[in-house]
Amino acid sequence: MEEVIFLVEESVEGGFTAKGMGVSIYTDADTMEELREAVKDAVHCHFDDNKKRIIRLHVVKEEVFAA
Repeated sequence: MEEVIFLVEESVEGGFTAKGMGVSIYTDADTMEELREAVKDAVHCHFDDNKKRIIRLHVVKEEVFAA
């Protein structure tokens, strides 16, 4: 089964963005639950076939602080 990997980051404006690694897919949503659905829809639209794929969300959280 083919795997599609997404890099997920919190957006500065709020919500989350998902960028496909090795594929030209980009989507965003307000919550992680909405993002999962948006990613599924984007993958189905991008490949336009009925083949099942594993979707991996690699969530990156960045923290910046002064010391």
